[in-house]
Amino acid sequence: QVQLVESGGGLVQAGGSLRLSCAASGRTFSPGAMGWFRQAPGLEREFVAAITWSGGNTYYDNSLKGRFTISRDNAKNTAYLQMNSLKPEDMAVYYCAATVGRPISPPVNSQQYDYWGQGTQVTVSS
Repeated sequence: QVQLVESGGGLVQAGGSLRLSCAASGRTFSPGAMGWFRQAPGLEREFVAAITWSGGNTYYDNSLKGRFTISRDNAKNTAYLQMNSLKPEDMAVYYCAATVGRPISPPVNSQQYDYWGQGTQVTVSS
C-alpha cells in the first residue's frame, strides 16, 4: 500500500522559514512526479510547486516563486519544500502528492496525481 507522509509543519513567525518533507513508502512504489498543494480554511486547494522524477524540471505558482523551493531525494523517496520569508497568507494545510508515471513536465493539476498525503499544518503568526 502506497503512503505519503508529510512532516515539518508547525508554527513560525512571519519572515521565518520551514522545511516540509514528504516521504513515500510502498513495497515497490517509486514516485514519479511529486508536488505540493495547500488549502487554507474556506478556500480551495491550490497548487504550490511540482518536480519531475529526475528533479530536472520544477514549476511553481508564480506568487511563490523565489520564496519556495521544491527538491527531492530519490534514494529516500522523499520530496521537500523549503519555505522562506513566510507570510500570514501562507498559512494552510500543505499536502504532498505523487504520480505513478513519470511525466516530462511537472504536473500542476491536482487531478494528475495518483496519491496524496494527509497534510501538515503550517501556521504563520504576524
